[in-house]
Amino acid sequence: MSKITGDAFNVGLLRRVYDYVKPYRATFRLSIVLTILLAAITPVRPFLIGYTLNEFILKNNFTGLVEMTILMVVLLLVQTLIQYSQTLATNTLGQSAIKDLRINVFNHITKLRLKYFDQTPIGQLITRTVSDLETIADIFSEGLIAMVGDLLQVVVIIACMLWIDWELTIVVLLPIPFLIVATRIFQKSIKVAFQEIRTEVSNLNTYLQEHISGISIIQYFAREEQEYKKFVKINKRYRDANIRSNWYYSIFFPVVELISALSLGLLIWYGSKMILNKPLDVEPGTITTFIMFINMLFRPIRELADKFNTLQMGMVGAERVFKVLDTQETTEDKGTYTPEKLQGAISFENVWFSYNQDEEVSDESYVLKDISFEVKAGQTVALVGATGAGKSSTINILNRFYEIQRGTIKVDGVAIKDYELSYLRSNIATVLQDVFLFSDTIFNNITLNNPAIQLDEVVDAAKKVGAHEFIERLPGGYHYNVMERGATLSAGQAQLISFIRALVYQPSILVLDEATSSVDTETEMLIQKAIDKLMQGRTSIVIAHRLSTIQKADQIIVLDKGEIKEKGTHQALLKLDGYYKKLYDLQFSSVGIAKN
Repeated sequence: MSKITGDAFNVGLLRRVYDYVKPYRATFRLSIVLTILLAAITPVRPFLIGYTLNEFILKNNFTGLVEMTILMVVLLLVQTLIQYSQTLATNTLGQSAIKDLRINVFNHITKLRLKYFDQTPIGQLITRTVSDLETIADIFSEGLIAMVGDLLQVVVIIACMLWIDWELTIVVLLPIPFLIVATRIFQKSIKVAFQEIRTEVSNLNTYLQEHISGISIIQYFAREEQEYKKFVKINKRYRDANIRSNWYYSIFFPVVELISALSLGLLIWYGSKMILNKPLDVEPGTITTFIMFINMLFRPIRELADKFNTLQMGMVGAERVFKVLDTQETTEDKGTYTPEKLQGAISFENVWFSYNQDEEVSDESYVLKDISFEVKAGQTVALVGATGAGKSSTINILNRFYEIQRGTIKVDGVAIKDYELSYLRSNIATVLQDVFLFSDTIFNNITLNNPAIQLDEVVDAAKKVGAHEFIERLPGGYHYNVMERGATLSAGQAQLISFIRALVYQPSILVLDEATSSVDTETEMLIQKAIDKLMQGRTSIVIAHRLSTIQKADQIIVLDKGEIKEKGTHQALLKLDGYYKKLYDLQFSSVGIAKN
């Protein structure tokens, strides 16, 4: 991807933006037609005013004056109607195109690998999908089409002035080179300021998102004052960037007014000389027309610089947004295998995996090294080991959140890459230690808005898990609206909801990643009963630090630094007197629990 420069007429980017306009061609064409009409009709009124002054007012023709007044009122109403329609059409076009683009961006982001989110701040993605997209919408409402209209208006006005009096036109246009120079300087300066603003907006969004999400940590460690001071600095940079842009405007607009006044002064000076000549070289109505033309001429020229920068910022936003869309950090989904029923047999064959997804991976960077094991359909396998041993990585690659570098992972004897990705993941239900609940109803958090899952199925699953009673006690029951991340529920209640979620999707493979480590003993007993029901008839992978929860597993795999050190049943591993025995002794000997 090229460096973000914000070139206003980057043809490639404009073409990509226009692709989102194609479904709205009729609105786009209407906008262009109305813009041309507006540019053509705008200079008519000053011309009619000058003509009225010369032909009716100075000649005391009251009837003609009334007729021209009516004509100008009608013209003004028509112009107002065209202006309204043009503004509505361009804004509708921009927002419609951006609606589709935003949907496309969100859809793309949801399909990106977890690696991308490991490296990209969430606040930055929020900026891309909200404020950066709005700058693209401005391309239509305040940028390209508006610039075309202003340029057409300038051309039409100058053409009318030359047609009326070419000599007076040349005098009036003498200050224009100064305006062009001033506009060019302003355009370059404001471009840099706008880019600074976009950068600081992204920084501000990132900081806010991270610190509001982590507010509990800030308060636990009494870091409010320090984080406040950091925010003040970031906010100050954002303020300074905006002040710089306003400073450029505060200089440029008065300069334009000064040049406009100079042009008007030249008109009065030269026009007065021509009026005083006998016979008249120019009529008073012509001078009046030119005065109005000067105001109409300098307004679009002044705004062209601003709109040019709006277009530039739209291009900056477009380049950033399309950079996200061009990100190839998506999981390859070329598999087509979707059997009617997944049995759930799992096999890892000489699997090597590193979070470094580059082609060249050193042996030291592998978090899983030559992993091989088999789990028959309906069996339970437990993964144990110290933190960083590779337990969570094992389930991440089973779901294809990350791709392995070497080896093969199969489900029911078929490589997971051959399965349709959505089918594979929908058949693997994962219950994590850190349960995420959306700001929505309990029912929607369980079904994830899947219309195929009915309320009676959810209630039935909740009863099996043992969560029905506490849900019924909540205001609204299953339609109780939980706050973001389930802030209004206890950790145990949130965990139970995640179990219901796993159960209603009727998975063939169940993954429990530290599912009971964050709950109290009473809730753990409740969950343990639910786990036994969940595991019936399903292949289960259990990750647990509490070895008491996995003693019934058909197979226990002991991982250490990404390697399998031991495999076997609980009793068999105890007899080996190896890694598992040491882990078991560390957990149970201090509390006097029998090792059997």
